[in-house]
Amino acid sequence: MATGIRQARRQELQPIVATRSLALDAGNYDLKFWDGIGHPKAIRSVRYQLPQGRDAVRYSDASPLIELSDGNRFHFGAQAYKYRRQQQTVVENKVELTQLHLYACLEPWEGVTEFSLNVYASTPEPARNAEAIKQQLLGFHQFKRNGCDYRVMVEQVEVEREGMGAYYYAQRLGLIPDTGYTIVVDIGGGTWLSRLVDEDGEVIDENVMDRGGAYELAASISFDHRLIDSLGTTADPSVVMDGFRTGHTYADTGLSWEPWLEEHLDPWFKGIFQTIKAQYTPFMARVTRFLVTGGSTHLISERLAGRKLFAVMGDPQFANVRGLFPLPNGAQLCMTTR
Repeated sequence: MATGIRQARRQELQPIVATRSLALDAGNYDLKFWDGIGHPKAIRSVRYQLPQGRDAVRYSDASPLIELSDGNRFHFGAQAYKYRRQQQTVVENKVELTQLHLYACLEPWEGVTEFSLNVYASTPEPARNAEAIKQQLLGFHQFKRNGCDYRVMVEQVEVEREGMGAYYYAQRLGLIPDTGYTIVVDIGGGTWLSRLVDEDGEVIDENVMDRGGAYELAASISFDHRLIDSLGTTADPSVVMDGFRTGHTYADTGLSWEPWLEEHLDPWFKGIFQTIKAQYTPFMARVTRFLVTGGSTHLISERLAGRKLFAVMGDPQFANVRGLFPLPNGAQLCMTTR
């Protein structure tokens, strides 16, 4: 997505009184973002690039329309499903889309669309991708979002390991024991990952699976002949993913895979935790907490209820982005999970 996205870097903004901060967790299923006020927000991570001769359908903050200086236009969120052949981040390289994802998440700041910005982002593998993310974000950006002109100077970008934001947030909530090791299990839309963290908060081992998140479960269900036969056509795994949050039904057809979901869910669940157990076997005696988080956690939360070692984050979709946001002067913010 190199063409048409990179903006002029050397233009200057007018003097700005304050600098805005934004935590950004650009996931494969949802783009999550938070400015420290109210509840974090999410935009479905699907988009459509409009041809020059096509008018956009209605846009909103939940489904923003982004217009670049070269004329390219991208419609994000649920409204993208109203076009043909929309693009799903879950089957792409989301690092390459970092700049577009930031634009989608930049709502006006107290009515203002011209400001300086500090970004606190995460990625599964910072050693591999942090520099590319910073190169895309640092500097001056000029674009339109929902018809409004934006002039934004990104002055600072910090990139954390994905999942560690949830760990920091869990610490604030008192969910992490003072002693022993914690295994953070972050189950997302496209990927899942685990981090082994000691009592000092240092990551001493980790595993990032490029695939295996909820999309893999959705793909398995989409190939089931019971769904295909009922639909009379092939099933789209992305629509199945949406159904995970709407009663396990396929779009507005009323067709449900819930009666036989367990047949697909059980091997998916076991595959994740068997992999974790195999990797961290030498450390298991010292593990005092499994912290389970991520936007797909709701699929397995009932299985983990009542297990002594496990803590399942409340509002797990937003735990990582909450923890990414910096606390003022080290203070403990009063943050609820609703």
